[in-house]
This record gives sequence, C-alpha cells and structure tokens, in this order.
Amino acid sequence: MTPSSSRRAMMAGFASATAPLSSSSSFKYDAPWLHYPDKEHHHQQQQQLPTIKNFINGSFENPDEAAMMTSGNNTIPLIDPSTNIVLSTVPESNYSTTSSTVVDNDENKPLSSSSSALHRAVEAAKLAYPSWSNTPVQMRQRLMLEYAQFLHKKEVREEIAYWITLEQGKTTADAMGDVWRGLEVVEAATRVGSEMLGDSLQNLSSGLDTISYRVPLGVCAGIAPFNFPAMIALWMYPLAIATGNTYVLKPTEKAPSASLLLIKHLHDLGLPSGVVNVVNGSKDTVDGILTHPDIKAISFVGSNKAGEYIHDVGSKNGKRVQANLGAKNHATVLMEDADRASTIKAIVGAAFGAAGQRCMALSVAVLVGDLEESRGWAQEIVEQAKSLKVGNGFVDGVDVGPLISKDATERAEKIIQQSIDEGATCMLDGRGVTVDGFEDGNFLGPTVINLCDRQYINVDEQITNPAYTEEVFAPVLTILVVPTLDDAISISNKNAYGNGTAIFTTSGGAARKYQYEIEAGQVGINVPIPVPLPFFSFTGNKNSIRGDVNFYGKPGVHFFTQLKTVTSNWQYANGADLGGVTMPVLGKK
Repeated sequence: MTPSSSRRAMMAGFASATAPLSSSSSFKYDAPWLHYPDKEHHHQQQQQLPTIKNFINGSFENPDEAAMMTSGNNTIPLIDPSTNIVLSTVPESNYSTTSSTVVDNDENKPLSSSSSALHRAVEAAKLAYPSWSNTPVQMRQRLMLEYAQFLHKKEVREEIAYWITLEQGKTTADAMGDVWRGLEVVEAATRVGSEMLGDSLQNLSSGLDTISYRVPLGVCAGIAPFNFPAMIALWMYPLAIATGNTYVLKPTEKAPSASLLLIKHLHDLGLPSGVVNVVNGSKDTVDGILTHPDIKAISFVGSNKAGEYIHDVGSKNGKRVQANLGAKNHATVLMEDADRASTIKAIVGAAFGAAGQRCMALSVAVLVGDLEESRGWAQEIVEQAKSLKVGNGFVDGVDVGPLISKDATERAEKIIQQSIDEGATCMLDGRGVTVDGFEDGNFLGPTVINLCDRQYINVDEQITNPAYTEEVFAPVLTILVVPTLDDAISISNKNAYGNGTAIFTTSGGAARKYQYEIEAGQVGINVPIPVPLPFFSFTGNKNSIRGDVNFYGKPGVHFFTQLKTVTSNWQYANGADLGGVTMPVLGKK
C-alpha cells in the first residue's frame, strides 16, 4: 500500500463530530478554516489544495489572493510528516495590501483599510480592548469555566487531537495528552481574580490611603511552536484574556489547525469578536508582531535561535517578552538503589515519547555507580527501546511517530553520524527505519548513544560530542557514566540549559542533596518529566529561558498585568493641608 492510499484509507468513512463533512474535504472533520480555491479560476489538472484562513474579528477570513500574488504568493506548504504529502498551504499574514476593510462584528463599525492581515488582527484586538478590559473579572472567569467544561467533552478533545496527529504526527494518545495539559491552564484561568488582587494600606498619613491594582496591558501576542499545537497555545491566550487583555495568536505554520479550532470553540461560546484573533505565517509574520507598536507583550516557546531573536527584537521595540527555549535534560540514575524496572521504563518513555520532540524530554541518562553494571543498565534500556513501535500516529499500538520535517530528520541523522565519528558507541541506531504504507515519512527509530562504553566520563573535561552538546530534538538518548552523585550533579550543572532534570533513587538523602544542589529549574524525584501543574509555573532557567517571568501560575498572571498604585487624600474636615513646595514626608511632624 502506498503512503497516499494509506492516508486515504484512514480518512475514508469517518463521520464528523461537529458538522457535516465538506464536499471539498478529504479530512475526518469539517474545517471552516480551510479555503478551497474556486475551480473556475484554476486549471482542472492543477491540484486543488486548500489554504489556511486567519481568524480575525470573530470570523474566518478568506485569504486575499490578489494581495498574496502582490507579495510573491508567499505561502508555506503544510505537510503531513507521516507521508510528506502537502495537506494545505499557509499564507503569511504580514503582506502588503490596501484592498480589505474589517468590520467590528459586534457594533458594526468599520475598521480602516489596513496594510496586512496582521494589522487587521491587531486593530480588531485594539478596538475590542476597552470593552473587554472593563468586563467584570467574574464574567471573564465564567467564560473560562464554560470553555473548560466544553473542552472536557471527550469528543471535543478527540477532534482537536485528530488535527494534531494529522499535521504534527504525534500519536493520538499523546495528542489527547497535549490537549489535556492545556485544558488544565484553562481551568486555572477560572480563578484568575484571586491572582489579580492588589495591596492596600490605610492612614499612611492623616486621611491618606494607598491601594494598588493589577490591570491588563492591552493587546498581547503569542508565537506558538509545532511540538505542542494545543497545549502551548493554551498556556498563552486563556490567562491573557481572563486578566482583561485582548490577543493575537500566531500558531505554528506546521500545525495550525488545533489552535484555529480551539479559538473557534471559544468564540462559539460567546467570546466577543476581536478579543482573540489568529494570524498564520512564519518569520515575516513574526517580525510584524515584534515591531507592531500596538502589541504590548509577547509570549514564545521554541528554539534558542528563534527565541533569542524574538526576545531581543521584541524588547528593543518596548515589549514585554517571555520566551521558553531549548533544553538538554539530564536524568541521574543511582544504579545501586533505583528501582531498576520502573526507572528504565520511565527513561525510555521520557526519551522517546513524542519522537523526542519535547522541551522536557530526557535526552541524557547519567548512570551513577559501577562501570560494569552500567553496561547492563544500558543494554536493558536498548532492549526496551527496541520494543517501541514506530509508525503513523493514527495507527493503534504506535509509540513513536514521525519527526516534523525532512530537515529535522536529516539533522538528527547527521548528529548521530557525527557522534559515532567522534568515538561514541551507537548501541541502537534508529536511522533507516521503514514503516509499511508510510515509506516517505519522516521516521527515525529510537537511538541510544553511549559515550562511556569503555570508561567513565571525565567530569573535569568539557564534553564535546555532538550527541551531548546539541539539542537533537529527536528520539535520541545519550548515556554517560560517572562514579559518584557529586560527579552527576557537576556534569548536569555545567550544561548550559536548565529546563528540567530528574533523579531516580530510593534514597531520601540522595534525593534531597540532588534537589538542593542541582541548578535546573524543574526537578523530578522519580518523576521523569516534571512539568508543574498550573497551580505553579513552568520554571526553566539558564539558557532555557529569556525574560524573567514564567508561563502560567501566579507569575503568568503577573506577566499579563501591571501594577497601578493610587494614593488618595480624603480628609473629613475642610482646610486640610494637601502639600506644598517641599517633598512630602509622611507621618513626620
């Protein structure tokens, strides 16, 4: 069976959970964000690929084909990573045109003709801000509660997960988890009022009181990554709008449908037009966000190269920026006392799940103890990794889906080869894996590279092997061996990244020493992927973050708000002293 026929077989016969299937569509669900070309204006022999629409001012907006032609038809192919078949095209939203006029759908007021779809989205958000920011916080919370209740419906989450698996490649089970972990942030947004409380102090001087408020910023924006198409978007806009801001979201151009569906659902529940808008695109659109004068704050999750650029340019343009970047997460295993079976299972799952495309994936295992014993541990890791099934994410029983692109696959394969050329032992080589029916997919099997097959790693020397120094972002696990826990902590702390880390042990003393001495910002004790629930915040550090305010939790609320302090002088008697030419010194006679 060919890849295309396999895909058609999976699509055929599926019933829609929310709407009738479009006659133009070959997808399982109806997708109102897809624009199909008018056949009268295209050659019949030409493949009729849909274009992803933007969501601006409460409705999906057909791409302005004249404007796209003016900008050089600057569209991006959206590719199924399991087949490398082009599913649709994604337009840049920062093109130049003056042919469109946006109308405020709630008040029927025209917005001015604008220079780009991005500009129209920002203008819609700016127009919606005065009314939305003055909406009582309990009403904004109530909408988040309704949103959370809606997303709890299994059929709703299954539909969102479908688009994640189709466009991003992860397994259906993993895609469902993607949605669920984002839903938890929506649940946290239902109680945002308590996190927005200010402070007050009365009678600082006779009749003088001071009170502080947390107030929204205005129009905020988010730039989301490909690896969590639902979760990361849900880290961003729910807290932003619950605190009174309006929003422009740019989802990943590699998998935008989950975000578009999430926003559609929220609007259908009663979110006023213009409060949240979605614009598609890549670097051109990002640059427009970074420099737009009406955007006050930007959230980003992605690679270090992109994140450092976004933080620098956004900050230079006067914006708040929170940016979560790359990682090289270390798992320390005390071989002498760790529960062997459960530890190996946890490491294999955290290293190879989601094809290693998680910023919290465990990509380095540091085995502590006897060198000879480490060979047995490493071999058991290999054997369990071999049992994982590589394939299309829709297929039952698949554990490891494809990488996002051919470029990502080729890069990972190149790093594997370079590490071998520089002396590493490749205990399990996932290159060249083939998947029946999906031979053209971006598949890389679990790969285990041992840098300590013959001797301990020297903790006093810099590790230069690319399997260790590079964030491979693929199902590749690097093994190091050291004699002591102090050595393991030293190696981990020398790493430039600080997203997460884990220790596997049954020793409370060892665990406590580790949690106090390790530098990474998120520590798991017998927990392989210690991503905090949204009662707390995502607290990566070092080179894994730019900016100093974390995502979600109380710091997340603080990112989307600013303090306003009011000092008032209300004295009951007339003729009070309200100050003179000298600096007031309160409470001093």
